[in-house]
Amino acid sequence: MIHHKTNLLNLLFLLVTLYTTAQSNLNKSFSFGTKNTSDNTVNISEATIYNEATGYGFDFNTANNTKFTKQALTSKSSVYFSIKLPEGFYKVDLVLGDKKCSETTVKAESRRLMIKELQVEKKDTVHYSFTVNVRTPKIDNNSSIRIKDRDKRQLNWDDKLTLEFSGSPAIQNISITPVSNITTIFLAGDSTVTDQDVEPWASWGQFFTNYLSADVVVANYAESGSSLSAFKAVKRLDKILSLMKSGDYLFIEFAHNDEKQKGDGIGPWESYTNYLKEYITKAREKGGIPILCTPTQRRAFNADGTLKTTHGDFPAAMRKVAKDMNVPLIDITKMTTDMYESWGDEPSRQAFVQYPANTFPGQSKKLEDNTHFNSFGANEIAKCVVQGIKDLHLDLQKHLRPNIPEYNPKKPNVISNWTLPTSTRFEIKKPDGN
Repeated sequence: MIHHKTNLLNLLFLLVTLYTTAQSNLNKSFSFGTKNTSDNTVNISEATIYNEATGYGFDFNTANNTKFTKQALTSKSSVYFSIKLPEGFYKVDLVLGDKKCSETTVKAESRRLMIKELQVEKKDTVHYSFTVNVRTPKIDNNSSIRIKDRDKRQLNWDDKLTLEFSGSPAIQNISITPVSNITTIFLAGDSTVTDQDVEPWASWGQFFTNYLSADVVVANYAESGSSLSAFKAVKRLDKILSLMKSGDYLFIEFAHNDEKQKGDGIGPWESYTNYLKEYITKAREKGGIPILCTPTQRRAFNADGTLKTTHGDFPAAMRKVAKDMNVPLIDITKMTTDMYESWGDEPSRQAFVQYPANTFPGQSKKLEDNTHFNSFGANEIAKCVVQGIKDLHLDLQKHLRPNIPEYNPKKPNVISNWTLPTSTRFEIKKPDGN
């Protein structure tokens, strides 16, 4: 009996040791600059191109954009730095600053905004942290999310963490540490929520990240063109539920594509309502906290300057489910209605992907989309979501970054004040869905 107990203890010790070793092997630290005295980091002082063998380096043909001072990586153009990592949650600690003034914007993976135009005075040093989700389609040994062919090349679905530095960045050090048991905010939705991989398309989900502290992480599984039924069918809901812990959140925003479905039992008061109830029930069974979000409005004006109601009864159906099942609801439909009407017909175009021909590389025709946002518009929607969290007094408030100003959708911002650097990866083809 004693012999068996000893063997069991030895096995447990071995498993803990192996796990600890595996986790420590995922710790990554990189220092930049021509003068480095640290023995605990990988020092990078030249344009090191990413490759599979080393598992790190500058990516997407941006290595030549890099410049190195004694203590920092600097650049006047976007720089992508990738690190090979398995699926998981990782805290990223950055040390920013140099002898000259700098302004750093950081986007992770498929353009999730993590740091917006952070200014550092000359000779100052700033430490900044955020947590990022790295993922794969795999659910278990027998199943995976079915990814659309056009989405397979997205940064969200490769085998590495990619950070984009833009503006006039000065990066001294990047430290990456795996984290576990962190509060996770899962997002389920369509093209207005998903991480849009390339410019000029954008969604609120990828700007929401900028308003959160490092002690919470967003896992955005929304998919362009998706409905509640399609999201479930391709196993995105299964993936979320396989990862969900007690105390995690599930934000649910659908309708744009659900409302196009036809057939018996299809509609806001039938299939849509039933699927919402299923998502809510399954999240609660895992100890999760569901949050319903009515759909973003389309930009469609009446002659009198009011907005057309293009979603029919779908927002009302979601509101009823929220009331019947006692689920917190953020009424994005109402907030975006107030927002667009406050801007007016013509000015509201500036929040959407509406650009004359030749604005972007390879764009020979004008872009005129009344559903999908540009970065400015997506950030305004993210502000609505943050304000909704505050207005509902959700416990999630404690994970918001401090000193976020109150947001009134009846007094939205104007694009002339929007200066976020544009990412260098483009695609003219619109996202799926409308």
